[in-house]
Amino acid sequence: MSEKTGFLGSIVETIKTIVYALLIAGVFRTLFFQPFWIPSGSMKDTLLIGDFLFVNKMVYGYSYASCPSIRIPQVGLDIGADDFCGMFEDADERLFGSDPERGDIVVFRHPVTGQDFIKRLIGLPGDRIQVRDGLLYINDEAVQVEDAGTFVETFEQQGPFRLTPQCANGTVGVRAECIKDRQIETLPNGVQHSILNVGDRQLDDTGVFTVPESEFFFMGDNRDNSTDSRVPQNAGGVGFVERKDLIGRADRVMFSSSGRSMLAFWTWRSDRYFKALE
Repeated sequence: MSEKTGFLGSIVETIKTIVYALLIAGVFRTLFFQPFWIPSGSMKDTLLIGDFLFVNKMVYGYSYASCPSIRIPQVGLDIGADDFCGMFEDADERLFGSDPERGDIVVFRHPVTGQDFIKRLIGLPGDRIQVRDGLLYINDEAVQVEDAGTFVETFEQQGPFRLTPQCANGTVGVRAECIKDRQIETLPNGVQHSILNVGDRQLDDTGVFTVPESEFFFMGDNRDNSTDSRVPQNAGGVGFVERKDLIGRADRVMFSSSGRSMLAFWTWRSDRYFKALE
C-alpha cells in the first residue's frame, strides 16, 4: 500500500467516523433527549438564565416536532423540525403518544416562528383559563397561592443576550438587589410550584380562554415577564399550542452558568448541578 493510499484511506475512515457519530447523535436527539439551554427569565425562579437541561422526548411520544432543529445565527444556519420532517406536520396523532399533565414543564415548538419555547402547562383541552387581579382561575375556580417571601437577584446583564431583570422594588442601579414577590401556587391536581410577581401588569387581568380540543395553554412562572398563551399568536404571543407541537418534558437541570457562555466554567452555579424541577 502506497503512502498516498494510506493517507487517503485514513481521511476516508475519519470522515466515516464523523458521519456515524453525527447519525448516532441525531437518532439520540430525535428519539430520546434533546439538550435545551434557557435563554430568558420567563421561568424564574424555577429556571434561571443559563440553565442547561435535557428534555425527555419519550414521555409524550413523537410527532414532526420531535425531529431536531439546528440554529446557528452566527453562520446563518436555520434548519427547523419542519425542514427535516415537514411531511408529518399535518398528522394529528403522536406515535406512542400520551398527553402531558397539568403542571409539567414542557418544551414545545412555537406554532408560528418554529422556535423552541419552555413554559409550564396550565390549561388542558376543554379548560377555561382566566387571570383576575394577578390570580389564576382554572374552570372558574381560583388556584391556591401562599406567600413565600421574595426572590432576590443582582440587577445586571444576564446571559449572552445581556438581558436585565424586572424588579418589584422599582428602578435600581447596576449590582443592586432586584427583588420580586414570590408565591407558591397549587394547581388543581396538587402540583405546587413557585411563581414571581413584579407588580400590576396588563396581563394580570385577562378574558376567559377556552382551550380547544387537542391544544394546551402555557404560562411562564415569572408571570410579569413571560410571553405565553395569554397573548394570541397574531399579537406576537404563543396562544394555544397544538398537541403535535409538543417536544418533551423538562425534569432536571444538568448544570447552570451565570456567565455569557456555558464554557465559562468559573461562572457555573454549583448549587444547580442535577437539580430536579418542580
